[in-house]
Amino acid sequence: MNALRGNLFKIGVFTIGSGFILGVLGFAFAYFTVSIPDPNAFVNSQSTIIQYADGQEIGRLGSENRTVVKLANIPLHVRQAVMAAEDRNFYTQSAVSPIGIARAFFNNLKSGSLNAQGGSTITQQYAKTAFLTPERTITRKVKELIIAMKLQNQMSKDDILESYLNTIYFGRGSYGIQTASEVYFSKSVSQLSVSEAAILASILRSPGFYDPSYGKENTKRLKARWQYVIDGMVTKKWLTKDEAAKLKYPLIRERVTSGALAGPKGYVISWTVRELEKLGFTEAQLQTGGYVIKTTLEKKNQDAAVRAMDTRGPKNTPDNFQQALVSIRPGTGEVVALYGGKDYLVKQLNGATQSITQAGSSFKPFALVAALEQGIPLSSVWSGKSPQVFDDFGKPYPVFNYSNEQEGEIDLTYATAHSINTVYVPLGIKAGLENVVDVARRAGIPTSVALMPTPSISLGVASPHVIDMAAAYATFAANGIYATPFIIKEVLGANKGVLYEGKIQAQQAFQPDVMADLTYALSQGTISGTGVAAASGVGRPIAGKTGTTTDNASAWFNGFTPEFATTVTMFMDNATQSLNGIGGNYAFTGGSFPAQVWNTYTKLAQKGDPVTQFPERANIGGTERVSYLDAVPTLDPALAGKYESGATKKKKLAAKQ
Repeated sequence: MNALRGNLFKIGVFTIGSGFILGVLGFAFAYFTVSIPDPNAFVNSQSTIIQYADGQEIGRLGSENRTVVKLANIPLHVRQAVMAAEDRNFYTQSAVSPIGIARAFFNNLKSGSLNAQGGSTITQQYAKTAFLTPERTITRKVKELIIAMKLQNQMSKDDILESYLNTIYFGRGSYGIQTASEVYFSKSVSQLSVSEAAILASILRSPGFYDPSYGKENTKRLKARWQYVIDGMVTKKWLTKDEAAKLKYPLIRERVTSGALAGPKGYVISWTVRELEKLGFTEAQLQTGGYVIKTTLEKKNQDAAVRAMDTRGPKNTPDNFQQALVSIRPGTGEVVALYGGKDYLVKQLNGATQSITQAGSSFKPFALVAALEQGIPLSSVWSGKSPQVFDDFGKPYPVFNYSNEQEGEIDLTYATAHSINTVYVPLGIKAGLENVVDVARRAGIPTSVALMPTPSISLGVASPHVIDMAAAYATFAANGIYATPFIIKEVLGANKGVLYEGKIQAQQAFQPDVMADLTYALSQGTISGTGVAAASGVGRPIAGKTGTTTDNASAWFNGFTPEFATTVTMFMDNATQSLNGIGGNYAFTGGSFPAQVWNTYTKLAQKGDPVTQFPERANIGGTERVSYLDAVPTLDPALAGKYESGATKKKKLAAKQ
């Protein structure tokens, strides 16, 4: 029996000894294999700032809203408050506190959970925050201890404290003491009082547990924690008892709940991110790189776009209503204003760059350019009667004017100004349907938008993006120079070095004389045609074209001055639904709300700018009236059937349901 006991004792000693040796070897192996990532890579990570072209801030990217400050710029009482809360012996004890670990281990055993207490020094907290995941496992804890020990050997105490204060999370989306100071007290860290510093030191332990904006219980806990910090500062002789007694609990700002992407601004930021990703910038880089993204957007123009939509757009719109605006500088492709919707947090689909809708009569200028290139003059005379039926590759294609309006023998200038369908369909056929498609492509309609060389091409059955049409009309405004639209002007790194510089990509797509005659025709529509609402009070030359699709499912106004080309579009998510009745306007056309928004935008965006004139018309083909009445054969008008308004169709559909 004694021999058995002796053997068991030896086995026990051997097991314990082996376990100890293995543990030491395992820890040693871990010490030499666990490496420290670049300490500056995380501490210096900051939000990426997106700016207007003039350097004013639009918004920030990155969940970690952080501004790095040097320790010398952090008042001594702020540092002392944090140490009083988290690690009162920071400057005198080791990076790892065995007593703290033992106490935490004992308390965790009592609670039966690894989540009960951390027992970490400031160095350990920094190691965990900067280099490790927040999970609570033995492996992660060992890595934390090893990294903390290595940090102590590689960095001074001041460096560790500085990194910690720039890294730790204070709640409300703020990382680091500087951002926390701004979020909670609207001041720089250098201006914090002792009481305010003690508040931030109290909150960092668990923001969700102490932030008073979450409820009365949090307020009660924060006051108790605040007093604990003050008492700690007295204990360490960083405050006298008299100084502590005079301190008053400070006023804390209310938590702001609006998101960084709320409102129209969210569409600008989200599209900027998409464009940056196309350029090769990763999400991780944008989140923590501290880049400065200078966009092509002009603040004056962007503010004008938002105000125009707010004041001149329809009110009380349904949830599935969309409205968008894109404004481009002709000849450069710079996007100076982008309005993708009212609130990005409500609808993430960008109406300006992602949504598509039928263009309607916005496409008629492509047919006109094709005709001018074929030598067909603005003075050519066409039949404006309605309906007319044309041959569509062996099938009858009936064409009605808007509201079945009847026109007589009219020239192309009048037909453009009043958007006469029964002129533009044969015009496209005469000019060559393939040529109309080619003009649209050269102007800026990308190949991703399907274009079919059929008689309906001139009436805009295709569905482009709003930015596509703005780019095309910018080509017209630039006297035929197409420039690829872009929004990223420059990307600066954290060290202010240039990482990317946007370049203008432009080419001559049309001859200036063709553009001069096109511009003249489009200008007439804003004087006495469908676009008159766009011209009121602008006080400078403008040209443009309305677009309204069948049954008023979408409405456009595309217009330009010599300085800016701007497209405003309104439509429903469901292309089968009519806009009629929205905003109290029964006949919702491109000449109504879209033209009104365009008008206000242009007046605001160009207020105070010098007035520039358009080029004189070139009079391609002469000024004499030339008959094109029989240029394209027509079929029996009876094949068109009876004209029905959108309201009539709607009533019939409702009767069937």
